[in-house]
Amino acid sequence: MNASPLTLTKKTHSCVRLERYGQSLVIDPGGFTEDDAAVGADAILVTHEHPDHFDEARLRAGLDANPAAQVWTLRSVAERLSTAFPGRVHTVGHGDTFTAAGFDVQVHGELHAVIHPDIPRITNIGFLVDGSVFHPGDALTVPDHPVDTLMLPVMAPWSKLSEVVDYVREVKPRRAIDIHDALLTDLARPIYDTQIGALGGTDHGRLTPGDATRL
Repeated sequence: MNASPLTLTKKTHSCVRLERYGQSLVIDPGGFTEDDAAVGADAILVTHEHPDHFDEARLRAGLDANPAAQVWTLRSVAERLSTAFPGRVHTVGHGDTFTAAGFDVQVHGELHAVIHPDIPRITNIGFLVDGSVFHPGDALTVPDHPVDTLMLPVMAPWSKLSEVVDYVREVKPRRAIDIHDALLTDLARPIYDTQIGALGGTDHGRLTPGDATRL
């Protein structure tokens, strides 16, 4: 694991930006996040094809703004970008490892969480960055590797609070920071904060979009 500290900036919903030594990696700039979420990124990672995680216009804005920027994602997303950006879009899956903008990345997971038994499951991958920060996308994937900072999908159509708490307990990170929270109202936030903080067994917090923290 790289010992150099990372700066994590929370964007709206499931998008986060990691920065170190002037290099920037953005995960899941989807349709709920800021229009320029991927602009300035040296590397962009996308966990799956759902529009709140993958927005083609936002990715194109990031790739157009930085001709050296590249994308790592699963096949369903890569197929929609690779023709327009040849050589800059890489398809990855569970068990793969790669280096993106100086960050070491491991891929964990294969399927999206079950939304309803009648809805076919799609592919979903999670990214463990520098052996430290894990973004699971839309799944409760437990990496076979210790996690320092878990990006925690706190509220989704496919989960309930007890599952979120049990996920934190199973991963056992040093800290958990909320993502997938655009649909969580301000009225409900104190309930989630209290229950996850009290029951999860780890430091739990959330960042307002635009806020940053050193990891």
